[in-house]
Amino acid sequence: MQSITIKGSQRESVGKVATKALRNAGKVPCVLYGGDKPLHFSADEVSFKPLVYTANVYTATIELEGKTYNAILQDIQFHPVSDKILHVDFYQLFDDKLVTMNIPVRLVGVSPGVLNGGSLRFAMRKLSVRALPADLPDFINADISKLRIGHKLYVTALKNDKFSILHPENTVVVQVRTARSAVLTDDEDEEGEEGAAEDGAAEETSAE
Repeated sequence: MQSITIKGSQRESVGKVATKALRNAGKVPCVLYGGDKPLHFSADEVSFKPLVYTANVYTATIELEGKTYNAILQDIQFHPVSDKILHVDFYQLFDDKLVTMNIPVRLVGVSPGVLNGGSLRFAMRKLSVRALPADLPDFINADISKLRIGHKLYVTALKNDKFSILHPENTVVVQVRTARSAVLTDDEDEEGEEGAAEDGAAEETSAE
């Protein structure tokens, strides 16, 4: 997974006055959890834009006083009016410890059901994944090239040996629904004719 570097300075004072002074100076108070003890630091607000204002997911490389910490964004607080970043919590990563992240899903291919007028419903745009930091993917590919009208792609189709997907097996990631403008393919027509023939045979049997 790609990483964004954030250069910060450790905070000696964490009181309200010091915090307000940091924000007035264009800096964001932060806390790094997961280590022996929480580390309080601050960083320029502009340095968070590549990490926060994006649909992609990244880890963070935090540089503090000559030391480097690998982490993930755990929580972020915004001002209710201005949307300025008020506070950020990070969680430290360790090479041998599993971590949970929400990973974006990327659709791959073209659905024949959509080409025939079906409606694509992309229900799960992100999936909760658990893995070692080195095995965290940038995104999860969901192949929709075989989805016909009425078909569903379940989370089980996206399994990978490097990570675990933390959703029930019957979770639908994407599906193609019938729409008024939908046109049946030859295969679907044949299935319909077979079904009609079976229904007709059943009616004749019951009439006898």
